[in-house]
Amino acid sequence: MTAARIIGGLVALNLALLVTGDLIAPSPPAPAARDVERPASGAGVTIGLVFDVGGRGDRSFNDAAWRGLEWAERDYGIEIVTIEPSDGADREAALRQLAAKRVDLVIGVGFIFSADLEKLARRFPSVSFAGVDYAPTDPDRVPPNLAGLRFREHEGSFLVGAIAGMTTKSKVVGFVGGMKIPLIRKFEAGYEAGVKHVCPTCRVLAAYAGTEPKAFADPMLGQELASAQFDRGADVIYHASGKTGAGVIAAAAERRKLVIGVDSDQFHEAPCCVLTSMIKRVDVAVHEIVGDVIAGRFQGGVRELGLAEDGVGFVADANNAKLLREDVGARARELAAQIIAGQIEVPAQ
Repeated sequence: MTAARIIGGLVALNLALLVTGDLIAPSPPAPAARDVERPASGAGVTIGLVFDVGGRGDRSFNDAAWRGLEWAERDYGIEIVTIEPSDGADREAALRQLAAKRVDLVIGVGFIFSADLEKLARRFPSVSFAGVDYAPTDPDRVPPNLAGLRFREHEGSFLVGAIAGMTTKSKVVGFVGGMKIPLIRKFEAGYEAGVKHVCPTCRVLAAYAGTEPKAFADPMLGQELASAQFDRGADVIYHASGKTGAGVIAAAAERRKLVIGVDSDQFHEAPCCVLTSMIKRVDVAVHEIVGDVIAGRFQGGVRELGLAEDGVGFVADANNAKLLREDVGARARELAAQIIAGQIEVPAQ
């Protein structure tokens, strides 16, 4: 068995266990389990990563990327360099700094990096680039050394929306988004469709933290928005707002209401109240793109992961078993199978 096949098998195994909705985002496989045959060595390979708004420690989107990078570091023995910009103005400079050092792969985490990644990929054609949530300015002119890692978030959001619709007692549920942009609208649209699919009479309240990137890093505002929705009768709120979501979770914990996390498993933020989380497999996407660089099979272009590719899912495990009813989880898995089979079309906007 070749090293490349071992790598692919490990990723496939993790995904197969996960995005059916039965397990949470995995930790990297234990080193002891891979002592016999290890993945290809990444000795001498350097991977650079620039975090999105909210930075490392958001326990959501950025931390999912960080887990993938740590996983790759353990598997391949790569060198890693990370930069956490203080504001939007220095993102391009951070990417440029890594590219100028001729690191083997530069990763920008977040749609905000899209135009800068395109610019720098053309400026440094010998450097490979990757953008998580990449939004091409022109889909027909993506630089050949730029890989866009995208997700069908609306599909995973549909499932947690269905979970909310089957769980709510008040028939009112909420959604709190970060920055009001098409990407986050995908979360809202899928969530609302999932709620309505199982509970046509349910109402969905929606609010956004703003129209600037800082909307992903304002926990106080997140708490205010969630509290306002709870005051209006919501008993389950789903957030897609990065670090702002910490405030949404805090509001739920304060009122002993239910909240749905995003991107990473957020159960431990409030074990009393996190019903489930919509998992977005950023960690696997980062791990795989690093593996492609090491194996010499990196290719530019847009890659999109949804339910069929095990790129999104939801958490149903021993931690949240007391909050997420078994029949609700089973129904959500049935809906996932119907989406994959093309029997349900989930709106993205």
